[in-house]
Amino acid sequence: MTDAGPLLFAALALADEGLPVFLLGRTKRPVANCPACPADDGGHDRAGCGHLTCHGFYAATTDPDRVRAMHAAVPGGLLAIRTGAISDMAVIDIDPRNGGRLLPELMPPTRCVSTGSEGWHLYYRHPGGPLAKDLKHRGYPGIDVKADGGYVVAPPSIHPGTRRPYRQVGDRPVIEMSPPLIAACRPAEPPPAATRPTALTPTTTGGLISNPAALLTAHLRAVDRAPTGRRRVTLYGAARGVARMVAAGAITAHDAYTALYDAGVRAEQSHYNITTAITGGFRAESVATEGIAA
Repeated sequence: MTDAGPLLFAALALADEGLPVFLLGRTKRPVANCPACPADDGGHDRAGCGHLTCHGFYAATTDPDRVRAMHAAVPGGLLAIRTGAISDMAVIDIDPRNGGRLLPELMPPTRCVSTGSEGWHLYYRHPGGPLAKDLKHRGYPGIDVKADGGYVVAPPSIHPGTRRPYRQVGDRPVIEMSPPLIAACRPAEPPPAATRPTALTPTTTGGLISNPAALLTAHLRAVDRAPTGRRRVTLYGAARGVARMVAAGAITAHDAYTALYDAGVRAEQSHYNITTAITGGFRAESVATEGIAA
């Protein structure tokens, strides 16, 4: 078990840097929610829940009192940092077991952690915009990108499988990604540039749809008005409705995707949540997504 003193000291130091931290269980998985907190998106506000250890990275905090309380509540847990725009952090996770390797031409020297599985975590400032979950699409296996909707285990946690510690290597500061690394981390097919949905006008009468423009506006407005905790599921429902408009010929698939993606951005959803909600809704209505989604 990790010594309580060094782990708490590390957690407080990261929080003092402005990095939101939380405690995982002993298996690198988030701590189970309390009975009062559902695991799904059924209207429960995960970000505003307030419970000390519920909902994984949503519990991450920079409040030193909460960090101490969390540490006391999860003895033997692993320290983790929430990544993404919320923490201004994107981490390149290199796993040699899956073919990952350091790429000096892409990855400038920055804060580096040697992981418990003999890999590397390279900490960079989040460049903004959507990032891919890995670099396979660039021909680089074994390299993941931990950003929005993710987290990384931090030193001095002990890897549950190897029993090796996570260790910071050197004392380099966290720096900006290089332009080549940013380009490599972008999704293979970036989402269409966001435009105001009012600029997207259905191009046909849509067969049995009496007013396609009004129907599209209603679907998007539902996402805009969805409460926190219901936004992704509302976006999925809107995607199904708009997909039916595509099937009826009332709007092109590309314009439909653009309008829905923009609504997801306004609803403060991650790129992953937006794309999975839209593509899931389209597929549920048997509408093809090839060529329109990142």
